[in-house]
Amino acid sequence: MRLQTKVAIITGGANGIGKKTVERFLEEGSKVVFTDLNADDGTKALQEFQQKFSDIHFIQQNVQSESDWAKVVSETIEKFGRIDVLFNNAGIYKSKSIEETTLEEWNLLMGVNVTGVFLGMKQVIPIMKNQRSGSIINASSLAGLRGSAYHILYGASKGAVRMMTKDIAAEVAPYSIRVNSTHPGVIQTSMGDDVAKGIGVTTEQIGKGVPLKRTGTPDDIANAVVFLASDDSTYITGTEIVIDGGLNI
Repeated sequence: MRLQTKVAIITGGANGIGKKTVERFLEEGSKVVFTDLNADDGTKALQEFQQKFSDIHFIQQNVQSESDWAKVVSETIEKFGRIDVLFNNAGIYKSKSIEETTLEEWNLLMGVNVTGVFLGMKQVIPIMKNQRSGSIINASSLAGLRGSAYHILYGASKGAVRMMTKDIAAEVAPYSIRVNSTHPGVIQTSMGDDVAKGIGVTTEQIGKGVPLKRTGTPDDIANAVVFLASDDSTYITGTEIVIDGGLNI
């Protein structure tokens, strides 16, 4: 098991990519604290995980809240004694033209997708510095690597995550802390369905235009996150892992 003895925090862990990643971490021997804004979904997921695993804990969290982040970190240390991995997975999506985009929508996307990642790193890095080890994985997107129409909100937020990842990777490398970002294409999740709906097609139709002839699954992303969290990737930092079936070739 590649994550045995490791303790991980995974945000947005009640559904989709986050939930599948929690499951994969547990299967690989990790102790996991997962968070979600939706307490009902989080509690339901916790009950499912507890049928097979014991080292699992759920905390309701708004990733825009610094006090919520402090609570997550303190509870993780109290329960498991250390923090080896942070997967900043929580995020939201919206597709709109710039003329239609309101300041409130801009602030919300930036608050969840950017501030949430900033606060997560800010809170766990002191712990990882003391340990002189750690792996942080930030969820960006293919939209953070290339431009597309009606993605001023989402693209800007995910582009910010990409550059924050590189900046902090350079800052904390002397402490043997690694920071990388994942960049999924269209994935078979509710967010993936929203992406497809926004351009008037289905995820299956999008898949036909992907070089590998399919859209991605939550497993595809979770497997990459496991790799970045594990000791198999100890010489990788400041890097984008693109998981898009070849869309960005």
